[in-house]
Amino acid sequence: MIQIALADDHKLFAKGLEGLIEEHDGFLVKGLFPNGKELLEFLDETNVDIVLTDLNMPIIDGFGVLRHCKKHHPQLKVIVLSMYDDEKIFKECIKLGAEAFILKDADPDELIFTINEVHEGRYLIDFQRVIQQADLSPFFDAFREKYRLSKRETQILRMISDGMLNREIADNLSLSVQTIETHRKNIHQKLQVTSRVELIKKVNEMHL
Repeated sequence: MIQIALADDHKLFAKGLEGLIEEHDGFLVKGLFPNGKELLEFLDETNVDIVLTDLNMPIIDGFGVLRHCKKHHPQLKVIVLSMYDDEKIFKECIKLGAEAFILKDADPDELIFTINEVHEGRYLIDFQRVIQQADLSPFFDAFREKYRLSKRETQILRMISDGMLNREIADNLSLSVQTIETHRKNIHQKLQVTSRVELIKKVNEMHL
């Protein structure tokens, strides 16, 4: 069970995020907090695995959360939630020790996948990856609607259709090969295919 603490001063967003996360097996949100001060008081008394923190919060902001966690709770893994795909902000978060940087308008599957990757120590943090969270064009809309593919899955599906290999896809998206293999497994399950040949055939049948 991955135990999570979440800090965001927008209550509706925080509650929505809590519900989204707990829809998935193996995730537990142990606390929601409207500011960094209440989050840090909780962390001084309670153990969790992952912290999700907004940057813009009253009293103590996300930067303060990062500083405190890395000084007093170095075992904690911190994922920053942000409205802004600003490289300067991104670099400051990484400098302070953030394990990942997720845009608030990223695909929900991207967040869930990132939590898993961070927890397992596999996440490769890169600003280009952040940009792609906001710039995943709606490829294969028919596929997405029919097969419930995430934006990331449709992006990888397009690259597979273009003949790219796992290593090429991983390098292009700043992901690990293992991550791409996991995405491909999910794509195969959703499309009910067992091989690359069957996958391409289905794409061609949809005239995509």
